[in-house]
Amino acid sequence: MSKIQWYPGHMTKARRNMQEDVKLVDIIFELRDARIPRSTENPDIGKITKGKKRLILLNKSDIADPTVTDMWIKKLTGDNVEVIALDSRQANSLNQIRNRVEVLAREKRERDRAKGITGDRPIKALVCGIPNVGKSTLINSLQGKASAKTGNKPGVTKGNQWINVGRGLMLLDTPGILWPRFENEAVGYSLASTGAINDNILNTEEVAVRLARILLDSYANALFERYSFDEDVLRSTSEEIDNEIPGVDYEALSVLNLIAVNRKCLKRGAEPDIEKASAIFIDDFRSGRLGRISLEKP
Repeated sequence: MSKIQWYPGHMTKARRNMQEDVKLVDIIFELRDARIPRSTENPDIGKITKGKKRLILLNKSDIADPTVTDMWIKKLTGDNVEVIALDSRQANSLNQIRNRVEVLAREKRERDRAKGITGDRPIKALVCGIPNVGKSTLINSLQGKASAKTGNKPGVTKGNQWINVGRGLMLLDTPGILWPRFENEAVGYSLASTGAINDNILNTEEVAVRLARILLDSYANALFERYSFDEDVLRSTSEEIDNEIPGVDYEALSVLNLIAVNRKCLKRGAEPDIEKASAIFIDDFRSGRLGRISLEKP
């Protein structure tokens, strides 16, 4: 399998801008994908924002395994770091953020008054994270209208912009940034599975095989229910495939064969179209149609 790397040129500029902008804000809103909190932690963000209060927002928690998400909240909470699991489109999630900002606002105003600064200056927060993790959706939900561009592919936000979302909160929307090299190849495949990397550079079948292996190990019933097969059918399909190539996960590949049959993705001669089946499978995972699944545990 090939190793996934993606670091377009604009991310270098975005990183430099963040280093300057962090001086202007009171708090960091760092969004991660609740399904892959480890892989969506950009190590550069932690370095750039060191010393600032940080609110880690585990977005898309509505399609992540809630038990695993609770484990991540306990793992990530620490000094100057609080963690909230959220669906950035839901009011209760937004209220949690607003409530935390209210506490921070009181602390900030007390410090300002101690310095002789009068008036209620707004809390300024920098919204950051990797591509396609939901930063712009969160901002639009907090404001109640579409001020930040959104999309279901990475790289929609190209530049920084200040947005007043009311109730004493100003947000600085920033482009999603990755880091130059993924030392662990599993990180690249996790990011690819959730849509954080440009699909045009990916081998869809390889990503799907990796994803199928994780689900077979931890969420096999989700596969059986969605695509109407069971362990016996999977076993017999695996035995039918010519499995002489070293390093190939033939059981996971069999999952894609069965998805192709279930979704009638067939070539001439009724041969399963693995490429089409892979795209369907990945889309089902990304959209939550396979259920609440987390790919990483603490």
